[in-house]
Amino acid sequence: MVDVILGLQWGDEGKGKIVDYFAPNYDIVARFQGGPNAGHTLYVEGKKVVLHQIPSGIFHQGAQNIIGGGVVLDPVILQKECDTVEGFGIDVKKNLFLSHRTNLILPTHRALDKASEMQKGEGKIGSTLKGIGPAYMDKTGRNALRVGDLLNKNFTSQYIKLRLKHQRLLDNFNFTEDISAWEDEFFEAIEKLRSFKIINSEYYINDAITAGKKVLAEGAQAAMLDIDFGTYPYVTSSNTISAGVCTGLGVAPQKIKEVLGVTKSYCTRVGSGPFPTELENETGEQLRQIGGEFGATTGRPRRCGWIDLVALRYACMINGVTQVVMTKADVLDKFENLDVCTAYNIDGQSTTQVPLQMEKSPLTPEYQSFKGWNTDTSNLRAAAELPKDMDAYIHFINEYLGAPIKYVSNGPGRDQLISL
Repeated sequence: MVDVILGLQWGDEGKGKIVDYFAPNYDIVARFQGGPNAGHTLYVEGKKVVLHQIPSGIFHQGAQNIIGGGVVLDPVILQKECDTVEGFGIDVKKNLFLSHRTNLILPTHRALDKASEMQKGEGKIGSTLKGIGPAYMDKTGRNALRVGDLLNKNFTSQYIKLRLKHQRLLDNFNFTEDISAWEDEFFEAIEKLRSFKIINSEYYINDAITAGKKVLAEGAQAAMLDIDFGTYPYVTSSNTISAGVCTGLGVAPQKIKEVLGVTKSYCTRVGSGPFPTELENETGEQLRQIGGEFGATTGRPRRCGWIDLVALRYACMINGVTQVVMTKADVLDKFENLDVCTAYNIDGQSTTQVPLQMEKSPLTPEYQSFKGWNTDTSNLRAAAELPKDMDAYIHFINEYLGAPIKYVSNGPGRDQLISL
């Protein structure tokens, strides 16, 4: 069977640590969507490591790691990641496999991303400018180059044809970018990419399932950034929800068993877009500083606010979440009082449903307040040790979501995960 780990908010929930924690229990860890705009932070041998494309099971030599067909891959960033991982003595090429259906991010995709974002002006979505959106546009437009194309003798001519198409689009934007240095890096990385194990991953994974092996599907970004069900248009370019596992890895829906959704004990968001519980005040800054809320990929300060249970229950519903993991619970240790959003007030009417366009609705969050626990919880290792006020906070969220919180993370370390 396939178990899934994905984010339930707007990303940055700490999925990397959770995948790393569970990876030893699985034979295969597979990324099913997203690109290098995702940053999964791990702590290995006391050192911080950020993975952008390589699955978070790579540090467990017993697990095979697959970059699935639903991913868009930047060969240059992948090579840099491989160098980092190999610095820990890990043989990357031994346990990293690439789907032949994985789409490639070209240098011109990055230029198109930049041109498109600049044209939007104040309406920009906060793109990381890594070419993810244009790469997915080529995928749906049936123009993309895929990892499997690297094995063809005419790859370079295919590349030139697509680059010319992109140049015409850039001319329409009246945008000029010197990509010569990017191209040099790209083709150097392409040569190294050819030395990896390029596989028919849909057969590989399904054969593994038939053989009784356990597969863990790892998502990037999070549910509220899903291209269809997120806060459109301020979303990513792929299906980040559990349904994306089927299309991104080529497995049938009935093969999915557990869906582990990861949420922070509060809320954050990077970039533009609606954020009902955002705190643009001293409390929000306190959450940012205590939680170290700065982007793993961009370094951008994250917007911070109280936990939004309306959006969280919606995410649990559309993902079929069977277990919830709450991360960064220790960040709330020093707060006297905590607020929890339980409804939205729109035009004087209270609702517990997420509207089509949050930013176009005069939306005011309705809160329920809780007493903080004012205790350092980072050293706790058992559910029985949780302060009663923390237990009450978790229990309320549990009841509201209708999906059980099974684990609480109280720090970045692998051992800082309490099973409830």
